[in-house]
Amino acid sequence: MNRITLKRIALALALSAVIGAVQAGDGAPDLSKVNGSLVAEAGRTYGDIDTVNGSITVEAKAVARNVETVNGSIVIDSFASVQDVGTVNGKIVLRNGASARGVETVNGAIVGVSNLRVAKSVEAVNGSIELGAHSSIGSQIETVNGSIKLLSLNVGGGVETVNGNITVGDGSVIGGNVTVKKPSNWGMSWGKPKVPRIVLGPNSTVKGNLVFEREVELYVHSTAKYGKIIYLEAEASKAEALKPIVFTGKEPDFK
Repeated sequence: MNRITLKRIALALALSAVIGAVQAGDGAPDLSKVNGSLVAEAGRTYGDIDTVNGSITVEAKAVARNVETVNGSIVIDSFASVQDVGTVNGKIVLRNGASARGVETVNGAIVGVSNLRVAKSVEAVNGSIELGAHSSIGSQIETVNGSIKLLSLNVGGGVETVNGNITVGDGSVIGGNVTVKKPSNWGMSWGKPKVPRIVLGPNSTVKGNLVFEREVELYVHSTAKYGKIIYLEAEASKAEALKPIVFTGKEPDFK
């Protein structure tokens, strides 16, 4: 991924001329302000909900279109249904049974409790992603600098990171590849870079391949299923270290 969506940055400029609530074309109210938090009340239907400096809460069983802020957290409560959810600087929490079209943050974590339904992708740049059991993600799950932890769920596409750990939990099914990308050459670093840790848990399935563009620590449960292990640009001298460590318990015994 390794990109920051310009859409989120442009949101601050677009909202600067909008204060207060307006009416959507279909009769559902939009909620919009520059400074301050917003709440979509439980069980009601809304249009777009957006603010620049403030948090947003979509209460239980509410329905809304796009939910966006620049500096603030977002909570989508139990069994609420929204379209795209996005923030630049803030955490996103999806509670039990929440549904969305897509979820994205730049600087912040994404936490999904359980029974989630996300039609497209879940993406974070500088933040972790943790999604709970019995959930379904239609497309990709991606981070740049953040861990990914998946607990017994289904992902239609692949799972990708650059510098984060990935845990594919017990019984999870990944429809595409699990990929660790090579870091870009931007910026400077000192010392040995952190090696991402990849874990395929009990009864997990990766229908695609395990694709690594850099060195990783790979732990694979004896019951896990996956395609090929592909190391790109790996040195021959590292071949032994790059072999998977097979474990049989609930969790690996990390080095």
